[in-house]
Amino acid sequence: MSNYAMISDYVVSGNENGVVNEVNAALSGNAAPLEIINDGLLTGMNVVGEKFANGEMFVPEVLMAARAMNAGMDIVKPLLAEGDVTSLGTVVIGTVKGDLHDIGKNLVVMMLESAGFKVVNLGVDAKKEAFVEAAKENNADIVAMSAMLTTTMTYMDEIIKTCKDAGIDAKYMIGGAPVTPAYAEKISAIYTADASTAAEKAKALV
Repeated sequence: MSNYAMISDYVVSGNENGVVNEVNAALSGNAAPLEIINDGLLTGMNVVGEKFANGEMFVPEVLMAARAMNAGMDIVKPLLAEGDVTSLGTVVIGTVKGDLHDIGKNLVVMMLESAGFKVVNLGVDAKKEAFVEAAKENNADIVAMSAMLTTTMTYMDEIIKTCKDAGIDAKYMIGGAPVTPAYAEKISAIYTADASTAAEKAKALV
C-alpha cells in the first residue's frame, strides 16, 4: 500500500498519529508536498465527505478525521512552493448575529478547505457589517451564512441586502436546520443541506 493510500486511510479513521507518521515517511522518501496533500490528505477527506453525506459517518468522526488531516497539513504546508496551491476561490462564512451554533458551520469550513477554497471564518454571532468588511477585504466569490434558529434565520436577508448595497459581487449560500430551499430562493441565495453538498455547490458556483 502506498504512503498516499495509507495517509488517506488514516484520515478517514481519524488516526492523527498515523497521518503524521505516514506524511513524514512520504517526505523522507522525497514525495512532493503537493502530492501528499492531493493524493493523501484530501483524498481521505473526500471519502469522509461522501460517507458523511450517506449517513455512514457522523459529526464526531468527521471532526476527528479533520483533526487528523490538519495535523498532516501542518507538516506539509510550510514546504509548499509559492504558486503550488491554486485556490478555487474565496468564501466568507459565518453563523449569523444572535446565533451561537458552530459545529455545522465548522464542518462546512473543513469541506470547503478540503475542496480547495480559501475560507475566511467569521465565527458565530456575526453581524452584517463583519460580512461586508470581510467580503470586501478578501474579494469574496461566495458569502455563506449559517443559522440554526428560526429567529436568527431572517437576518440572512439583511446580510445579503447590505452586501449588495455595498457593491459586493458575490454568490450567496445559506444553510442550517430551519433553512429551506424556498426561503433561500426568496432571498436570492443558494440552499445547502449539509457540509458535503455545500462544498459541491460552491465548486459549481466558481
